[in-house]
Amino acid sequence: MAISDGVRNPQDETGRPSETGAADVPDEIVDRRNEARDGWSEVRETADADVPKDEAAGRPGIHGRLDGIRSTRAGRLTLKIVIGTIGAVLVIGGLIMVPFPGPGWLVVFAGLAVLATEFHWAHRLLEFGKRTLSAWTAWLGRQGWSVKILVVLAAAVTATAIVYYGLKLSLDLDLIVEAQKLITR
Repeated sequence: MAISDGVRNPQDETGRPSETGAADVPDEIVDRRNEARDGWSEVRETADADVPKDEAAGRPGIHGRLDGIRSTRAGRLTLKIVIGTIGAVLVIGGLIMVPFPGPGWLVVFAGLAVLATEFHWAHRLLEFGKRTLSAWTAWLGRQGWSVKILVVLAAAVTATAIVYYGLKLSLDLDLIVEAQKLITR
């Protein structure tokens, strides 16, 4: 029985196993490959471009969509630019929010997670951040109540100082003077 009779061969024409394996390639893609190999130039032009997209579309969820975009050179470049821009905006915005009360570090980690979908260095940095946070949390969990209370007080004093000096330097609003005016009324 020949390949064209419906039996799929898990090896390509060089005798090496195919990259995707026979079980995960849909029949219509195999038919397009066979037609392209038989010399149909118009099918070959579309089949070569469509095969990676069709194979990538087999993955579920966002991964399949991203693989479909990555299957072309322009798609890879566009995806890197878009992901890089979104991730950089999140990281920079998060770093700006870090000194203020709120989700600054959460936004930084979210930005790194976005960047990690396309950039290996961001993935390594994100993993380092996760390990460091986990180690610090484990250390704090092993400490007694006195150390935990000191850490919470230090965080509260730092946040209060940041808000106080932020308002004083940016809006020329001295909260201590305003509080004294309210008390003496």
